[in-house]
Amino acid sequence: MHAIALQYAPVWQDKPASHRLIETMIAEAAPPPGSLVALPEMGDTGWSLDAEAVVGGDTPGWASDVSKRHGIHLVVGFARTVDRPPGAANAAVIAHPDGSLGPIYEKIHPFGFTEEPACFASGERVVIDRAGPFTVAQTICYDLRFPELHRVAIDHGADLLVIVANWPAERAAHWRALVIARAIENQAFVVAVNRTGRDPSFTFDGGSLIVSPTGVVLAEGDAAPGAVRAELDHAELLAWRRRFPALADRRVPLGRDFAVVIAGSRTSLDERDPDSPRRLD
Repeated sequence: MHAIALQYAPVWQDKPASHRLIETMIAEAAPPPGSLVALPEMGDTGWSLDAEAVVGGDTPGWASDVSKRHGIHLVVGFARTVDRPPGAANAAVIAHPDGSLGPIYEKIHPFGFTEEPACFASGERVVIDRAGPFTVAQTICYDLRFPELHRVAIDHGADLLVIVANWPAERAAHWRALVIARAIENQAFVVAVNRTGRDPSFTFDGGSLIVSPTGVVLAEGDAAPGAVRAELDHAELLAWRRRFPALADRRVPLGRDFAVVIAGSRTSLDERDPDSPRRLD
């Protein structure tokens, strides 16, 4: 499957203008039918904390029309109204070649370094969708720093992770390292798309990445707008998982309830544990 991470600078808080820009860029990229095209986080407004300014309009409906016109799977990030406090969520969805929409994912980890948690509700579910031969999980920007979220998706069949972001230039090294890590540790393809340009608060250096399940960077953007593109081979992914069975070798119970011994604690002095140190008094 052909994949494109489409990086650009959204027109600030202006969905119609951003939609025109995106449609022009998709037409210029000419994705083959059946391609997956990913847009950045809040890709038609920019990452704004002014929820009232960015929740209006019908981004999923627009994406449905575009995806059907081009015959593509279009991953769009957008803000939407929700029925829990504070009333809005930072979301993403895949519009498919027939115009249908997958389930909507909402960012599980609003960015606590800023006021985002006060402006957008945390998502409450992991979302799994399909695109061509791939089982796809979407996550959004700050979610990238939480490997357990992506592992849950892998445990439910995901083999393609799509990460949509507005990741500031000052932490670009973290972006690149974490994207590659998510691919390696999950033996999955990763399509990670970041915006370019500036908004009122941050500068963005693009740097969108498409990474193979072995951690090979298949395509990487610079700071300029454009289409970062690569071919994703599902058979290659399956062959790698068979040849190097790291996922199969996992100790699945290893989690919050897994036994932990802490030196000097009562746990470490448990007489029932043959490996615990013995008191001499």
